[in-house]
Amino acid sequence: MEPRPVNSPAVYSALGRRERQLMEIVYRRGRATAAEILEELPDPPSYSAVRGMLRLLEEKGYLRHEQDGPRYIYVATADLKNVSKSAVRDLVRTFFDDSASAAVAAMIGQYEGHLSDADLDRLESLIERARTADRKTTKGGRS
Repeated sequence: MEPRPVNSPAVYSALGRRERQLMEIVYRRGRATAAEILEELPDPPSYSAVRGMLRLLEEKGYLRHEQDGPRYIYVATADLKNVSKSAVRDLVRTFFDDSASAAVAAMIGQYEGHLSDADLDRLESLIERARTADRKTTKGGRS
């Protein structure tokens, strides 16, 4: 099977629920053995089933392994930052009609009362930076 380019958008949407769970654990941990992944799975299948899914994810190009004695340590092949951007784009497109402002409003509403002054200052700075970039784009004749 030819591995898919893992940095391409929507590549993770092709994974099944359990495969996404495995990938989320690997990303969260940075690197993980099959036993470590098994410990974190809700309603875990057998150890051999987890090993089989990891082998398939490796064949598809999502994971690679390093050998540490008798153990395989699995590492994601795509950078988390790239995957996160793709996931956010998919989330905004799917649930917020491709509206970044609606998605941000929902996130702020979800965490209302839990955002620190530093969080709010960072959001304000990001909004100002986006506003400045949009002005430069508009003045440059591009849209």
